[in-house]
Amino acid sequence: MKNFLEIPVEEYASPILSFATEDMEVEKMIDQLEVNGFRHLPVLSQGKPVGMISSRDLSLIKELNRHFDLRAEDIMVADPYCVPFGTPIGDVAFEMSERKIGSAIVVDENGNADSIFTSVDALNALVEIVRGDFDTKSQPQTQAQM
Repeated sequence: MKNFLEIPVEEYASPILSFATEDMEVEKMIDQLEVNGFRHLPVLSQGKPVGMISSRDLSLIKELNRHFDLRAEDIMVADPYCVPFGTPIGDVAFEMSERKIGSAIVVDENGNADSIFTSVDALNALVEIVRGDFDTKSQPQTQAQM
C-alpha cells in the first residue's frame, strides 16, 4: 500500500449529489443545502465546475434578506479549486489549508465534476490513521523508522 498522503483524493471524496447552475435562484440553492445538509454547492455548466457557493454565503444573504433577484453566478466564487483524478490526498489537503478553503472539486479526464473533497473528508481520512484503520504496516519505512 502507498504512503497515506499519496492515496488518490477520490478515495475519500464524496459524490456530488447536489449542484447549482449559473442561473439558479438563491431560494432554490438554500433549499438544496438545507434539505441535504451540505455546506458546499458546486456551480456547474455542462458538467464542468465554474464556481462554488458555501452555506455561509447563502445564510448571510438569507439573513440580510438580500436575495431579491440574485442567481448563482452573482454570488459564486468563480474558478473553484479543482483537482484531477489521482491527485495525492496530501497535496490537496495542503493546498486547501494554504488557500484557507473548505473544498476541492475532483474532475475526470474531461474536466467534468465527479466528486467533492471537503475538510470533513480530510478529517475522516485523518481519523482512519489515528484509529489505526489505515494499514501502516505495509507502508515504506522512512529513514527515521529504520
